[in-house]
Order: sequence, then structure tokens, then C-alpha cells
Amino acid sequence: MFGRLPLDEQLGVLRTVLSRNEVLTEVLGRAATMALPGWYVTAGCLFQTVWNVVTDRPPATGIKDYDLFYFDNIDLSWTAEDEVIKAGREVFDDLSAEVEIRNEARVHLWYEQKFGKPCPPHDSAEAAIDCFAATTCCLGVRLEPTGEWRVYAPHGLSDIFNLVVRPNPVLAPQEVYEAKATRWKSQWPELTVLPWPS
Repeated sequence: MFGRLPLDEQLGVLRTVLSRNEVLTEVLGRAATMALPGWYVTAGCLFQTVWNVVTDRPPATGIKDYDLFYFDNIDLSWTAEDEVIKAGREVFDDLSAEVEIRNEARVHLWYEQKFGKPCPPHDSAEAAIDCFAATTCCLGVRLEPTGEWRVYAPHGLSDIFNLVVRPNPVLAPQEVYEAKATRWKSQWPELTVLPWPS
């Protein structure tokens, strides 16, 4: 139903829906205080909140963590990223959820070892979001200093509201997409999972 609304109305509905997840709104508010360059809360905690609300589940059901991306290409050392992660532990310490913080400027340094495929260096957090295994995952939200929400959704929002999981074969291997889709389908059986292109 929401997936057929004009995009500007979808954005309003998205904010209303995401705001029902109190953990998510707390993560967004606290993340803003860290003033990380190019940051977004992204991926599962966003689209899974939408899925939960659309299917009448409690908003935070099944969300295992809250991904916080930022982009700092000045210092690509693990030490610098680890300092941010440790600072984040203090910021989010009393939350009943895990917040996973990653510098997306460093992904190319470890991606091939983890996934068996090289990753070109990203030039922004948005570029990293573009490379998720499913277009449904390609969503980022942050709070601007003005209090406005910045929403990055390169594939739009209709699939998210319509419970469609669509592959995004730009970087992640097919097996990563299929494993994620299988896990999601087991938790949200209402999903329509589209096959990896042949």
C-alpha cells in the first residue's frame, strides 16, 4: 500500500514508521552526537523495522544489530577505526541493542579476505551502501544538525514497503544474497524474494 505512494509521501511514511522503533530513534540521536564524517544508520535495522510495522509485528522484532557507517579516508588505520568503535561503546553502552560501527573508507582493506572477491575503495558512505547484496538493504538515514532526516535510498522505497527482496549484483557474491534472503524469509515469510540474475 505505502509502496504505491508518491516518493515524497513515502519519505514521510518512512519517518513515521521508523520512529516507531524506539531503539532506532535513540541510535540516530546518539549517533548524531558523535559527529562522524558522512555517517548513516543503515541496512537491516531500517528495512526490517519497515517490514515489522507493515506486517503488524513489534517494530524491533528480529533486528540483531544497528549498523552505523561513517567515511573517514584521512586515516585508514585499524587503530583510528577502533578508537571510534570504543567511543561508540560508551555512547551506546546502556542500549538494549548492539551498534556496529564501521569506517567504510577501509572496506577494501579486508573485504576480499572475508568474501573472496576484491572490493574497489569506496569514495563515500553512500558508495558503500550502493554495494549491499540486495537493493532493499541500500538505505541510510541520519539526523542533520538541523534535526532534519537525511535519507539515502538509491533504489527508492517501494520494494521495502512492498516486502520485495531484490538482488543487487554489483559486489556481494550470490551466496551472500541467498543466505541473507533465506534468513529473512524464515523470519518474515510474507517477503517476495527475487532470484539472483542468471
